[in-house]
Amino acid sequence: MKKKKKFVRFLKLIYIKIFRINDTPQKIALGLGLGVFSGIMPGMGPLIAITLALILRSNRASALLGSLLTNTWISFLTFFLALKTGSLALGTDWQVTYQNWINFLAGFRWLDLFKVSILKIILPIITGYLIIAFCLGLLAYVVTLTIILIMKTQRKYASPQK
Repeated sequence: MKKKKKFVRFLKLIYIKIFRINDTPQKIALGLGLGVFSGIMPGMGPLIAITLALILRSNRASALLGSLLTNTWISFLTFFLALKTGSLALGTDWQVTYQNWINFLAGFRWLDLFKVSILKIILPIITGYLIIAFCLGLLAYVVTLTIILIMKTQRKYASPQK
């Protein structure tokens, strides 16, 4: 029961942090989408999210929050999905790529990173992560924008008319 209360408090905190930011709905949603994108991509994260938010003039707070919500821990969960998606997009067999990845990690040497053959292993994985991160970032943008616009409309009609 305690875990449920903590989870509910966590969701309320996210609601407050995202949907009550004093900025345009588009900037908030774009920031969150950029944060989700950079949080899913391995090796990226909060710093990249804030940098992208600055470059694209979106909300930095929502970008940071989106990145922290999806940072690294979800990247590991999406590894197989990224592997399969990237292999499908590049027309390679995901099982062969996975086995090559396992072999690469088992005998890892820094010098191996500079071999051209490593691209056959890393390229499908990076491609998969890019596709997944883009799709989830876009989904986060659309859902967040929709929710904010609905909430603002409801508040507008709920407030007494003067």
